[in-house]
Amino acid sequence: MLATGLAASAQIIGNDITISVTPDHPDWVYHTGETIHFNVSVAKSGVPLRNAKVTLQSGPEWYAEEVSEKTLEKGTTSVTATMKVPGFYKLKATAHVGGRDYEAWCSVGVSPEKIRPVAQCPEDFDDFWRETAAEARKTPLEPQLTLLPERSNADVLTYHVSFQNDRSGRRVYGILNVPARPGRYPALLRVPGAGVRPYTGDTWTCRQGVIVLEIGIHGIPVTEPQRYYDQIFSAALADYWHNGIHSRWQNYYRHVITGCLRSVDFIAALGDVLPLYGPEDTAWDGSNLAVTGSSQGGFLSLATAALEPRVSCYGAVHAALCDLEAASVRKPCGWPHYFYDENRGKPKEHIDQNLVEELRYYDGVNFARRINVPGFFSFGYNDNVVPPTTAYGTYNIAGGEKTLSPYPMTAHFWHQEQWDEWQAFLLKHLLHK
Repeated sequence: MLATGLAASAQIIGNDITISVTPDHPDWVYHTGETIHFNVSVAKSGVPLRNAKVTLQSGPEWYAEEVSEKTLEKGTTSVTATMKVPGFYKLKATAHVGGRDYEAWCSVGVSPEKIRPVAQCPEDFDDFWRETAAEARKTPLEPQLTLLPERSNADVLTYHVSFQNDRSGRRVYGILNVPARPGRYPALLRVPGAGVRPYTGDTWTCRQGVIVLEIGIHGIPVTEPQRYYDQIFSAALADYWHNGIHSRWQNYYRHVITGCLRSVDFIAALGDVLPLYGPEDTAWDGSNLAVTGSSQGGFLSLATAALEPRVSCYGAVHAALCDLEAASVRKPCGWPHYFYDENRGKPKEHIDQNLVEELRYYDGVNFARRINVPGFFSFGYNDNVVPPTTAYGTYNIAGGEKTLSPYPMTAHFWHQEQWDEWQAFLLKHLLHK
């Protein structure tokens, strides 16, 4: 019986063959013209694998076009490179062992503090978003709250909520966590990464004394089983980030961004709304309000912080949709990579200039330029979805007080320490402790 139990719990974790690419600078940062030293190693059971054959691909991020083959007699080798302009330099190594390929890569910053985005800003950017927000706010909120007893306890009350967005019938849905003890509390708006999924809320942050609203962006309830969202994501909402992109007025993210602004309206109205559902005498404190998210949510955090004066701080982690047009000059561009052909590893053969101009209204860079409140930025240098060139460039031009904490080894994910630092920043600014 014991043997059966052990077998049932066994899992496949990792590989016996491992490959690593690391730089000789612990912060992964070099100056333009400085020699970059990479160490490449292939190991079997943790021991260097002699005579391992590897393919090395190197060059500026996304355009690493220099390819060479090597046999690592002792299982390791060093590679040197230089870059004359600010950006990120990438070395990708592929080991060929036993008929299988094993990959690793390392992207290092080269004078990254000097990176500047390519994105240009339309002259009427502010007018467009001012008019968009004003038009959306002509629609009454009409908030609805449903208590979720199974997600509530003596410390936190959890509600499934919705309220109208930019037109009658188009609603924003989310999970609201409210401290069970009446009072005036700071608030946190959590905005989502790309995709379609249910949400559970954030009871941990709420227990620290913060009202938390976590929203979806697709106008559908957020408490259904995952399979419900999988079906929608494969059909009606497949590649939704391409919907309406040829018109600034029809772009899918137009009503997504207004939904974030209406979420702030909803938080501000909680003092009037909650007494109808309980608890009474509970409201936002009126001065401390953060917005945060990663990837698509990082972009939405930038947009909300730029457009909504009631936001007092924000956290943007590997923000997507930044420097979208950079591929037009052979530089890395932000997700969804509208102008980059990922299959060919090159910019698209035809860059639609009209599309470039329309998407400037939705470029995170142009929102970041307008921010004047404290912000937290974090991202990984090995990210192939949100390239660090765009993340660093966006940070460099963002307005207001800002904190940068990169975790070079991460890709499009975060480490526990990174998450903890991110949350600590938000709580420090919300609770002033």
